[in-house]
Amino acid sequence: MDKIRIVGGRRLRGEVRVSGAKNAALPALFASLLSDSPCRILNLPRLRDTDSALSALSEMGADIGADGAVCCANLKSRHAPYRLVKTMRASILALGPLTAKWGEARVALPGGCAIGARPVNEHLDGLAKLGAEIRIENGDIFASVPKGKRLRGARILLDIPSVTATENLMMAACLAEGGTVLENAAREPEVADLAALLSKMGADVSGAGESVIRIRGVRELGGAEHRVIPDRIEAGTYLAATAACGGEALLRDAPTEQMDAVLEKLRETGAEIEVLAGAAGVEGAAGGERDLRIRMEERPLSVDATTGPHPGFPTDMQAQLVALNCVAEGSSAVTETVFENRFMHALELARMGADIRVHGNTAHIRGVGGAGGGLLGAPVMATDLRASASLAVAALAARGETRIDRVYHLDRGYERMDEKLRRLGAEAERIR
Repeated sequence: MDKIRIVGGRRLRGEVRVSGAKNAALPALFASLLSDSPCRILNLPRLRDTDSALSALSEMGADIGADGAVCCANLKSRHAPYRLVKTMRASILALGPLTAKWGEARVALPGGCAIGARPVNEHLDGLAKLGAEIRIENGDIFASVPKGKRLRGARILLDIPSVTATENLMMAACLAEGGTVLENAAREPEVADLAALLSKMGADVSGAGESVIRIRGVRELGGAEHRVIPDRIEAGTYLAATAACGGEALLRDAPTEQMDAVLEKLRETGAEIEVLAGAAGVEGAAGGERDLRIRMEERPLSVDATTGPHPGFPTDMQAQLVALNCVAEGSSAVTETVFENRFMHALELARMGADIRVHGNTAHIRGVGGAGGGLLGAPVMATDLRASASLAVAALAARGETRIDRVYHLDRGYERMDEKLRRLGAEAERIR
């Protein structure tokens, strides 16, 4: 099992390019199930999760091109099996497109990070309102439409603004008869990015990025070429690492318009963040991408934060901010409101000398020193995707060597992190 070895205590200096967003790439890949024509997905990050999605599509009979094109004209199966999707909760996104386009779907109950319940009932209840028949047997979700029938548009009020449920139901509604209204929809940028792809395919979608999304169903969708947005969480992670260690870093092609909450918190720590020119020459760039420069001269200041749905502070940046607070000056409280079990990184950070106590859904942190100061390198174990990123941030700021085990979690969402850290001047290597 791979590990990542990091020797910390040095200031960062260098530049990296932000990869495509995992949480935008996965729904884009599954959206290809809605069409008989190829969909070419550009800026696709090479991650364990995207590889799993491509493997699932390939096993169902999709033709996967080397140029990022996915053609689902000749599917031989409507089944996404557990062995292919057990580590990826986004596999549930195959359910809506398969049911809408092919009339039936069988998708294993999804796996992924153990950070909370994240029930699938929002997906199933919404599909049922669209007219699908749903049952669960032997760990698989079965969804079907009566032979010769299509899904029917409906008003769907989500209990919580789930991102994947919003995406799943939006895709299903694109081929339903009549209109669908999704209320209390997720507002995350990845939802709007999926809607942009669906519109290129011929769908009639309006309101994506707001709390009410309207979809007018069409008979069929065509192919399209689409460049997924850059990963705002990856960008935020490297910014947090630079703020924790000190130094200066340049991030190329960052989705700055989607990062207001993160940039504001990092500026509160004392970091100087400059938004530079647009992403000139980037194929398919939508105009919202900019280069970011961060400078941190002094020890960071502690900051409080509470996670929330977009445009609030993202839960996927909570662990990295906690790691930053561990070396910051002062005390802080970070409250998690999205997932009930997302402080598993706290015990591993404590192994490195962090002063951190978790009470309910709030982590109370007292900073123990700056870069090369209070934290000490130690063998640690990643428990989930973003926890592994927080351990990397802490390891960079710690004195001595840290070895992060179970980095397959990290590989689910970060493209070649050890290589990118070296580009920022860190001593980091993968041990196979």
